[in-house]
Order: sequence, then C-alpha cells, then structure tokens
Amino acid sequence: MLIGIGATAVMDTWLLLLRRMGVPTLNFAFIGRWVGHLFRGQFAHAAIAKAAPIRGELAWGWLTHYAVGVAFATVLVGIQGAAWVHHPTLLPALAVGICTVAAPLLVMQPAMGAGFAASRTATPLRNCLRSLVNHTVFGFGLYLSALAIALV
Repeated sequence: MLIGIGATAVMDTWLLLLRRMGVPTLNFAFIGRWVGHLFRGQFAHAAIAKAAPIRGELAWGWLTHYAVGVAFATVLVGIQGAAWVHHPTLLPALAVGICTVAAPLLVMQPAMGAGFAASRTATPLRNCLRSLVNHTVFGFGLYLSALAIALV
C-alpha cells in the first residue's frame, strides 16, 4: 500500500511540475465524474467535460487515482514477490510503470470521449507520449518508494 501511495505521490509531483511549466494535465475531477457515472451504469461518454457533474467528483477522482496506484503496486509486488520489497530493483518497477500506460490509453481515454490512445484529440501522439512519460515516472516512483521502505 505504501509503495503505491508513494509512487502515485511521485507521479503527482511530476504532474505539478508540468502544470507549473504550462503543460496541461488531467483534471482529476473528470476521473471522479467518470467513476460517479460508473456507479449510475454509464461507462462511456462522448466528452466527460460535458457530462453532468457528480457531487464530490474531485475527491472521488483523487481517491480513485491513489487506489489505482496501490493496485498497480500490488501487481508489481505480486509478480516480483516479497523479496523484491526488501531489495527493490529498478527494472521491474519501470516495466510495471510503463505497462500501466495501457489503462489511460485503452480504458480511460476512450471512456471519457478522447478515443483509443487519444485518437479523438487534436494531438494524439503528443498525448500518448505524455501518458507514457507520466507512467514511466510512476514506475520510478514504485522503485523509489520501495527503496525508501526497504531502508527503513
């Protein structure tokens, strides 16, 4: 759990830096809006920004974001075993981080109206590359969080 929270916090720090440099990043309220509509039985939207707002959507978005980070960390530890937590190595963490880019490209973006791999956006390649970099940073975060835990 701590590895996932730490890795997600590393990714969020990266996203904050991007925002401060003027690079647009995802509005987590839209994740919360999507999740809220999931509970009402609607999976896909033409444009999530135009979907009806959900009460507490920003909180739901952040909660979902961190829960998914913990789930991805659980996958890493499940694949590598408990020994990896005591002696983490970079490559497995990076590999899992990079693989997690499938979630936005194949699930979140299509469900929110952006199309598979952001194909319905003005700059699909740029958006895909941003997602790849963001999830690579998450992979580094997995490693750094595990390393910090191992040192404690």
